[in-house]
Amino acid sequence: MAFWSGTVASKVPRKILFMFTLSLSVTYLFYSLMSCYNSLQFPLQDNFAYQARSAGTEETSLAREQLSSTSPGFDGGSTVPLSIVDRQQGGDHAGTRRASPTTDSGRPRPATEGDLRVNCTSDYGEKKLPQAIIIGVKKGGTRALLEALRVHPDVRAVGNEPHFFDRNYERGLDWYRELMPSTLEGQITMEKTPSYFVTNQAPKRIHTMARDIKLIIVVRNPVTRAISDYTQTLSKKPEIPTFEVLAFKNRTLGLIDASWSALRIGIYALHLESWMQYFPLSQMHFVSGERLIVDPAGEMAKVQDFLGLKRIVTDKHFYFNKTKGFPCLKKPEDSSTPRCLGKSKGRTHPRIEPDVIRRLHKFYKPFNMMFYQMTGQNFQWEQQEESISRGSLV
Repeated sequence: MAFWSGTVASKVPRKILFMFTLSLSVTYLFYSLMSCYNSLQFPLQDNFAYQARSAGTEETSLAREQLSSTSPGFDGGSTVPLSIVDRQQGGDHAGTRRASPTTDSGRPRPATEGDLRVNCTSDYGEKKLPQAIIIGVKKGGTRALLEALRVHPDVRAVGNEPHFFDRNYERGLDWYRELMPSTLEGQITMEKTPSYFVTNQAPKRIHTMARDIKLIIVVRNPVTRAISDYTQTLSKKPEIPTFEVLAFKNRTLGLIDASWSALRIGIYALHLESWMQYFPLSQMHFVSGERLIVDPAGEMAKVQDFLGLKRIVTDKHFYFNKTKGFPCLKKPEDSSTPRCLGKSKGRTHPRIEPDVIRRLHKFYKPFNMMFYQMTGQNFQWEQQEESISRGSLV
């Protein structure tokens, strides 16, 4: 056998052996690069977001432009609605270090394939835990706010809702970090999951991760919010009872069923108390869902100030869509025909009996007053009863 092998090898030209070896090397290199492909991100940020940059920072802005991401499903030639509804940096916090994955009991979580995966984007930024989170509220306008913030070149955000602090906490912080986009120095990592605001464990869990994190809460008239919530559920489950049936324990006695999630979410003061046990108001910013419609640039200015960002997203980025009934984000002039986000935005509310509206306003009023006092802001929801009775857009 050795003699035969030597004889055959002597007959094989060295050139063929060289080409065979080279082919194996190239194949190995190809598969090595492919293992990193899913981690590489080279999306382009909208050019108009950088026109406000000064000449002295053009090179830095251009680099960030190559690396800033856009939302999954955010059509490059579309516009994003700034509807108030929704389909729903700190020094030494966990965002600057690798935290050991743990379970709720505090025990180390077994390593998974995701934990062992090499981060191939280190040359283009670093995956960090978020420095700011939009924590609520459902059907308040969180999607609109997030999409407007993502226009800013110094904001990198996850498009989908991670639901880490309410549904996936046992997966560990390393899993959570891997969901985040890579950021450059000076950029803010963000995510939004509206259900955090009403999740009892979320305040403590987020505080454990980063006690100096910034929290954004988009609030809306709780009566409108409840009807919007019901409208969304109705679109998926047409067989559910009427709003009036679900809202009352006893319609004759006027007993409101506060256990119904659509109504309970709107008791903002109750949920805010849980957050104030762990975070000062200085780390929270409350966005008015109503003002986000009538004055999107004004609300965005306040949010950018809160996050310590330059006011790049201004009134020039918005236009009012008459069909939808709310503002949309403009896109660059060279993009395709603009449109607003999804058919799920702009559903017409079912007409709710005026008596039910009045009873709900009466129910929420003391909680609203408490919320105004806690936040130091008057959202003037009591003045909107008549317009809600006539029906509005989600």
